[in-house]
Amino acid sequence: MERETLKSRLGFILLSAGCAIGIGNVWKFPYIAGQGGGGAFVLFYLVFLVILGLPIMTMEFAVGRASRKSPVRAYQALEKPGQKWHIHGYLTLIGCYLLMMFYTTVAGWMLHYFYMTAIGQLSGLNAEQVAGKFTEMLASPGVMTFWMVFVVALGILVCAKGLQNGLERVTKVMMIALLAIMVVLAVNSLFMPGAKEGLEFYLVPDFARMQEVGVVNTLVSAMNQAFFTLSLGIGAMAIFGSYIGKEHSLLGESVRIVVLDTFVAITAGLIIFPACFTYGVDQTSGPSLIFITLPNIFANMALGRLWGTLFFLFMAFAALSTVLAVFENIICCGMELTGCSRRKSSLVNLVLIIALSMPCVLGYNLWAWDGFAVFGGAVLDFEDFLVSNLFLPLGSLVYLLFCVTKYGWGWDNYKKEVNTGKGLKMHDWMRGYLTYVLPVIVLFIFAFGIYDKFFA
Repeated sequence: MERETLKSRLGFILLSAGCAIGIGNVWKFPYIAGQGGGGAFVLFYLVFLVILGLPIMTMEFAVGRASRKSPVRAYQALEKPGQKWHIHGYLTLIGCYLLMMFYTTVAGWMLHYFYMTAIGQLSGLNAEQVAGKFTEMLASPGVMTFWMVFVVALGILVCAKGLQNGLERVTKVMMIALLAIMVVLAVNSLFMPGAKEGLEFYLVPDFARMQEVGVVNTLVSAMNQAFFTLSLGIGAMAIFGSYIGKEHSLLGESVRIVVLDTFVAITAGLIIFPACFTYGVDQTSGPSLIFITLPNIFANMALGRLWGTLFFLFMAFAALSTVLAVFENIICCGMELTGCSRRKSSLVNLVLIIALSMPCVLGYNLWAWDGFAVFGGAVLDFEDFLVSNLFLPLGSLVYLLFCVTKYGWGWDNYKKEVNTGKGLKMHDWMRGYLTYVLPVIVLFIFAFGIYDKFFA
């Protein structure tokens, strides 16, 4: 069967950026940036993106493009006889399933809040009532199941229609709409009374605030965020590398994707901080920012229903773009492993992903268990820990070692593939850093994540 390809370069960039752009850009980045000294944190974050995230992204793309296979078969096409790198291919598939086991539920939350805001259910509520709406949703397995199933069915339907006619066409529209909505929301925030104070807090370097948190803690936070924001290590990027031609170098394409991801993260702060300072609300991290703090702000804002609806539409698009990208990876892996059609792989995964997502839905109500407290309190937190602290860093390390060591694909093969086409090039002087320094950094991120979770 002939390999499907993407119709356009724009489609590849927007699909890959859509995979990278997710809810972490909004509910985590602004908070840790503000806490870590504003502009000082942003500066370190950008440096780590370039020296950490960017090279590993090129490696995923290179493995995908050179093999013309899904992540589960890519290593087999490139490794030397007798090598076992392909075992990681199967682990990438498990990582993708694990990610979707909770991400489909969170995407459902966004759609639920978009619906509630659009019809005015959050209008006129006080702070306690707004918080109560979130608690009410978590306690309602029926509501969360409905939206989770809706997300899965929508994602599978889009992917089942094919690469160009389904995934590429829908993601293009969705990503352009996402970026446009973000700009509108940011411009609106810039005209709020507290915009000046909010922007100063967010973007002006404050090394005193950085020292309060701890310089080392800030650097580690910037490093972690730069690493995790791009969703590297589970083959979610490699699949799109397998769908593109060799007209453009992979370093140049990766830079464009990183720029888009960074634009979304920084613009999220431009939306959030002016609003928080205008209404005297402390910015928080995680679900409480999205589902409690910001709805409270929208409830007190002129035209709050409109801005709230647009915000949750943007959040829904950010979540759905990741869902669609990972679904494509899962469906393609299923096709290559079994030889079945796209339609059959889609139908099987429709049932499978819904079933696998149920523990996350029920983990807040019927299956709540104190044993998950160490991970954050719920099944979702446990699943997130497995993906974020195990599969992403260790998976990235495997891609890295495979591309730069003589025991894998090797530097020369990697450099040749990544440099094929017009655009920015990898050079031999980078080899020492990528071979000896970058693996140590990734191992540090992995070890620190485990230490921070269980021993800090």
